[in-house]
Amino acid sequence: MTDLLAPSVVPPTSDADPFADEHLRDPGPLHRALREAGPVVHLARYDVHALARYEEVHAALVDWQTFESGAGVGLSNFRHEKPWRPPSLLLDADPPAHDAPRRVLREILAPPALRRLSAAWRSVAEDLVDDVLAQGAEFDAYAALAKAFPLRVFPDAVGLPPGDRDNLLPYGNVAFNAFGPRNALVAADAHRVAELSAWVNAQCVREVLDDDGFGARIWAAADRGDLTHEQAPLVVRSLLTAGVDTTVHGLSAALYAFSTHPEQWQRLRERPELARVAFDEAVRWQSPVQTFFRTATTDVTVAGTVIRAGTKILMFLGSANRDPARWQDPDRFDLARDPSGHVGFGMGIHQCVGQHVARLEAEALLTALARRVERIELAGEPERHLNNTLRAWASLPVRVHRAA
Repeated sequence: MTDLLAPSVVPPTSDADPFADEHLRDPGPLHRALREAGPVVHLARYDVHALARYEEVHAALVDWQTFESGAGVGLSNFRHEKPWRPPSLLLDADPPAHDAPRRVLREILAPPALRRLSAAWRSVAEDLVDDVLAQGAEFDAYAALAKAFPLRVFPDAVGLPPGDRDNLLPYGNVAFNAFGPRNALVAADAHRVAELSAWVNAQCVREVLDDDGFGARIWAAADRGDLTHEQAPLVVRSLLTAGVDTTVHGLSAALYAFSTHPEQWQRLRERPELARVAFDEAVRWQSPVQTFFRTATTDVTVAGTVIRAGTKILMFLGSANRDPARWQDPDRFDLARDPSGHVGFGMGIHQCVGQHVARLEAEALLTALARRVERIELAGEPERHLNNTLRAWASLPVRVHRAA
C-alpha cells in the first residue's frame, strides 16, 4: 500500500458532503459514486481523502503505524485542536498508550466471563419477548426490543446503578456526532453536552459501580497496576460509550433485515444456530458505524495517490461492507453468506473489543424471538435517527405472526 517512490496520481475530487442529511439518511448512492470514482477521492468540502473501497479501508484499518488514531478518529485533529472530552484510551489512542487498556478489557470480556452471562441473558430475552408479544402483534421493534434489551442487560453487566440508564443513548449520540463536522446535528445537542458528560463521568467512579461487574474489574486491574487509577474511569467510559448504541442499532438492523427478507427469517427459525451469523451479516449489510477517520503519520502512497503527513483520511466502513469487489450481491442480506471479514467492528488492533458481547446479546434476543414468531414484517415506514457516524434508527414498526 505504501510506495513512496511511485509518482503521485491526482485523485478525483468530490464536492459531496457525506454528513448532509440526505446522505446520512440513504448513504448507498454516495458510497457507489465514491467507489466508482476511484480508490482515493478528495472531499473538497473538508479537504480530506476518502477511502470507500474494501481493499483500501481494510488496509488502512490494520496499518495503525501509518494511519494513526491518536490524532482522533473524527474530523478534528487532536494535534491542533482541543478535544471536547478527554480522548478515549481505546478509540483515540495507539500503542503504547492503547496497549494496557485494551489488554485489560480483552481479559475482562474473555469467553469465560461471557459464558457466565449467557444463561441469564437468554432468560431476560425470553421474558422480554414474551412481554412484548403479550401486548399485541404490532409494535415498534426498535423501542420494544432492539433498544430495551441492551439497556436492560449491558449496564447490569458493567455494574451501573439502576437509575437514569436512558441517558446512555443520548450520551452516545453526542459522542458519535462529535466525530463529524460541527453541523446542525452537533448544534442540536450542544445544550446537553455538559449535563450528559457529567452524568456519564459520575457512572465511572469506583463507588458507584457494582462490586461484580465489568467496571469493578477495571478498577481492580488498576489496583494490580495493570492500569493507572487515572485511566480506570476512562476505560469504563469507553465501555459505556461504545457498548450500547452500536448494539442497539445492530439489533435494529437485524430486525429490519428479517422483516424485509422473510425467507431469511425462515432459515433462522430452521437453524437457530445461525443467530450470530445473522447479526454479523446485519452489521455488514447496514453498518451501524458508518465512518471513522484516521490521520497519516507520514507521506503515504495509497493506490498511486500521495497523502501528506498530518492529513485526515475518512474511511467509509459502510461502503467497504457493500463493495462488490469483496462481496457477491453485496446489497442482499443473506444468511448463506460468510460475513466474516466485514469491517463493521473495525479491524486490526482497534477492532471493537466488545464485539463478542454484542454477538451474545444478539444471539439471546434473536433466538428467543425466532422460537416464538413465525413471521415478522414491516407495519409501517421505518424512521431513521440521523447521526454523523451511526446508521441509527428512531422507529421500526413491525407486525408479527406468532408460531403455533
